Amino acid sequence: MIELSSLTEVGLQPADPARFFSNLGAPGSPEVTEPDARARRELAGRTVWNLNSTAQGGGVAEMLSALLPTVLGAGIDTRWLVLHAEPAFFQFTKRLHHLLHAGPGAPVTALEDERPGYEAAIAPAAEELRECLKPGDVLIVHDPQPAGLVPVAKRLGARVIWRCHVGTDDPGDATRQAWRFLLPYVSAADAVVFSRSAFVWEGIDRARVSIVHPSLDPFAVKNQDLDAVATQAILRAIGLSGAGEGPEHARYQASDGTWQVIRHDAEVLQDDVVPVEAPMVVQVSRWDPLKDPMGVMEGFVRHVPAELGAHLVLAGPAVSAVSDDPDGLVVLQQVQAAWQALDPALRARVHVVSLPMVNAEENAAMVNALQRRAAVVVQKSLEEGFGLTVAEAMWKARPVVASRRGGIQDQIQDGISGLLLDDPRDLAAYGQAVSLLLADREAAERIGAAARERVRDHFLAPQHLLRWLDVIGGVIE
Repeated sequence: MIELSSLTEVGLQPADPARFFSNLGAPGSPEVTEPDARARRELAGRTVWNLNSTAQGGGVAEMLSALLPTVLGAGIDTRWLVLHAEPAFFQFTKRLHHLLHAGPGAPVTALEDERPGYEAAIAPAAEELRECLKPGDVLIVHDPQPAGLVPVAKRLGARVIWRCHVGTDDPGDATRQAWRFLLPYVSAADAVVFSRSAFVWEGIDRARVSIVHPSLDPFAVKNQDLDAVATQAILRAIGLSGAGEGPEHARYQASDGTWQVIRHDAEVLQDDVVPVEAPMVVQVSRWDPLKDPMGVMEGFVRHVPAELGAHLVLAGPAVSAVSDDPDGLVVLQQVQAAWQALDPALRARVHVVSLPMVNAEENAAMVNALQRRAAVVVQKSLEEGFGLTVAEAMWKARPVVASRRGGIQDQIQDGISGLLLDDPRDLAAYGQAVSLLLADREAAERIGAAARERVRDHFLAPQHLLRWLDVIGGVIE
């Protein structure tokens, strides 16, 4: 294991790809056997490294946590590194992140003067890469934070892929400014991967571009089957419900196969617990302005009738645990202040939950319980890279109301496997869509069933692994 000042290795345990038999096909089907055979043949003697900026708390970390054990189990020597830096570095890269999402009219701010500071911040990691990479290895660099390390890895003889998880369908001048800042680094990569075609930048050689949709692991703690007793017991354990069995029933199966119980408290802002008979509307996301938790709350209290009896749960990670997201605390405080300002009758129907991140799998079990208890899951993002929380809820056969933004529209077929909002800022339309699903449970169940099938057919880890093998195979030929 690597433990340096700027790079930390995340431990991985292999997972047998054969576990997907029950979801993708019979034993021996090419969906399961091909990754293993191709990996051993094409990648013998090479290590495939992944490098990002956090091991927990965001969609990239969750995807890596889900996918890499299967990659390891498929016969690929794979390792995962996390970049560490000072808070000022992450404040700047968060600006880049927002600019990559920005549409027309977003303010253009100076970036070029930040380049020396950006490069100085990653310089220690650049030196430490020399202790990790060997010529011929493959390095997959995720998102803007470590993008500056792409040329470094190339000089060390690695084959390098830059993976961008964020973007916008309608770039403006501010977005193009972020592209110009990152292009000198990204252009050195052997291949560049985006989540959807609309996200591909101007100035990048299209011959080196691949499109890879993210995926989920149905056996990860967040997505594993959870019965009603365990679901309710977990909600009771985190303080969101007063009903349910005792703490010994608030349990989940960890990735090592052992059964664990919920041991850490969530921070729950509420006047009272959610009544056991009340339908729940749930959004689980980082505390990020682009996830629009303020709009989710306002649209719910203004446009979802109280007569439907629903309660809104806004949940996200404890902000102290997400090192690469300096906006988290500010957004959470805004949400908490808005909750305090609500009329008491409205406030009683809204619950703000900060989930502990002491144990990542315990946190995942809490999210699993929230999504499975939900009558409707919401993802009202103003902009979105892919939004894998949508696929997570769909896999649990939950009806989802989500924005027609980024990769969300690749997951949901509007009116069939979910409901899409053309304008996520239209709070009345959002409230109407949620209310429709709350009022028509037959339609909600039909949409939820179609949603699960949609994920099974398109967004599980084996399909993702096959696509990545194509990309990696292309850079090592």
